[in-house]
Amino acid sequence: MARTRADLMAYLEGLGIETTTVDHPPLFTVEQSQALRGEIAGAHTKNLFVKDKKGRYFLLTVGEDAEVDLKTVHQTIGASGRVSFGKPDALWDLLGVQPGAVTAFGVINDVGSQVTLVLDAALMQNDVVNCHPLTNEATTTIASRDLLRFAEATGHVPLVLNLATASPHDGNLA
Repeated sequence: MARTRADLMAYLEGLGIETTTVDHPPLFTVEQSQALRGEIAGAHTKNLFVKDKKGRYFLLTVGEDAEVDLKTVHQTIGASGRVSFGKPDALWDLLGVQPGAVTAFGVINDVGSQVTLVLDAALMQNDVVNCHPLTNEATTTIASRDLLRFAEATGHVPLVLNLATASPHDGNLA
């Protein structure tokens, strides 16, 4: 049975990890979550649950504005061939979340360590990051170093790699 938000918070507390959580209406897209800017400090995330040709699953967590090239990311993460999005039933079975609530915190439900957590290096340069606490009706702020510690405590040694491609908004455009 999938762990709940309350289970996650208790787990984090048991690790001595401090977080803050803000409740809000359900958010399904990055665009919807951007309406909360100013209320929640720190880097905001988006997550891609993908699968390779051999059936291995990866959870890619990047900054909300990052672009990930799905045609080439397999080379970076060590996947077998190009990746495709994982199905909602696999998302639920492995991470205990529904589409729209995908989060790095989902690895708490991956007791068989079937999912490789990959965190974008640029995202992890932030002091704090924001993730859904297993539901898209709240956002939890956690220190980036504590996110790593949390993942490791669940048996997942996250890969920290350069996942994002240059955004068309990067650079000196006015």
